[in-house]
Amino acid sequence: MSLHQRLTKEIQQGPSGPKVGAFFDLDRTLLAGFSAASFFFERLLSGRMAPKEVVDSLRGALSFGLGRTGFSGMMVATAAAYRGLAEEVLLEIGDEVFAKHLATQIYPESRALVEAHQAMGHTVAIVSSATRYQAEPLAKEMNIPHVLCTRLDVEDGVFTGRVVHPTCWGEGKAEAGRQLAESHDLDLAQSFFYTDSDEDMPLLEIVGRPRPLNPNRRLAQIAKERHWPVRRFSSRGTPGAEDWARTALAYASLAPSLGAGLLAGLVSGSRREAINTGGALFGDLATSLSGVDLRVEGEENLWAQRPAVFIFNHQSGLDLILMAKLVRRDVTGVGKKELLKNPLFGPLLAASGVVFVDRFNTARAIEALEPAVQALGDGLSLAIAPEGTRSLTPRLGAFKKGAFHMAMQAGVPIVPVVFRNVLDALPKDALVVRPATVEAVVLPPVQTSNWTVEGLDQEIKAIRDQYLEVLGR
Repeated sequence: MSLHQRLTKEIQQGPSGPKVGAFFDLDRTLLAGFSAASFFFERLLSGRMAPKEVVDSLRGALSFGLGRTGFSGMMVATAAAYRGLAEEVLLEIGDEVFAKHLATQIYPESRALVEAHQAMGHTVAIVSSATRYQAEPLAKEMNIPHVLCTRLDVEDGVFTGRVVHPTCWGEGKAEAGRQLAESHDLDLAQSFFYTDSDEDMPLLEIVGRPRPLNPNRRLAQIAKERHWPVRRFSSRGTPGAEDWARTALAYASLAPSLGAGLLAGLVSGSRREAINTGGALFGDLATSLSGVDLRVEGEENLWAQRPAVFIFNHQSGLDLILMAKLVRRDVTGVGKKELLKNPLFGPLLAASGVVFVDRFNTARAIEALEPAVQALGDGLSLAIAPEGTRSLTPRLGAFKKGAFHMAMQAGVPIVPVVFRNVLDALPKDALVVRPATVEAVVLPPVQTSNWTVEGLDQEIKAIRDQYLEVLGR
């Protein structure tokens, strides 16, 4: 299965190899937001900016916004504010800002474009007026090897208060592109540049494939006149009214689902039938109403052998709903203790038999898992995320051993469920679900009857490697 196939078709059908460049602007192109604003406010609100630095930075930004100074003038003011500061401070803040604010602002469509270029062997680069402290954490996450950006002068690990000229803005971006083309023997006539701003016209005009993304008004008009293809993404940034309405309907569907479950339980006289009916119906209604199209590969593996321990890569608050839709019946779960604090889902999960563990107390966590092993012995399956926590990005985290120990003790198989693109619908810490196509690949059951404690690490690695292969990482 290949999502965003229409978006990446041009890349896949074009020339391959490292002579083709793929240049990406940062703000409003790879990211929905503005990295400089996130960077500034993180430093300001955390108390890591001196009053003079605040005043100098705001004065420079205001002067640029009013057209009184150029971009270089604004950066001179910013650099002056950093004079005497250790570069390591901004490197650390850059990583922090990415994790807290920017990771969930990456457009899924832009990620797909980057990955399509990488698959074709193209030379991929970020070319941005931002500094390295804003751009490099994202480049590392997306495996983009080249970062062309505005540089601040550093001597002996300390900022001098000067800017390295030319800045990477306007003609400076074009010059940075030419230098990369010369050093890596790129064919600019075959190369791509993705950006949202008409300020980047100097670079747009020297590549053979200018590709405006989320263009501002001026660039949209230029693209129309020159017949450049334009794309707009709405999967990140401020949710629209329709997104809010769909999400509200999805959450509201919990009420009729519970009602149907209670009715089924009363008719059958079975608490388990009530849980099965309510959980499966909520999974169906919530995904449908929120606009999530779940496409399943290997669906037969969900039913091949039960009870089983179903494991899944944990990216989003949507994962539990998706698992309810997939597994459907005779299943309980293992979750973090913090879920009990949720006034809506905490009591419901507890009533359905979910086992809660303290992630920060290993001894208590192992003890708390005993009811889960008992549930497996009683014929119920388990659903659990072996990473233990949600990811900010599609990158797969390390697997903890709890799920695998339980499967071994109960003598039941592990069934790996690999989610792709769940973050397209609901990033970590987001509230509003965006319409998206989500893929689930259900791998064949892995028998645990011949596993040993001594060989467990190797068995876990083999399963995690399957995830990496499916995820293309």
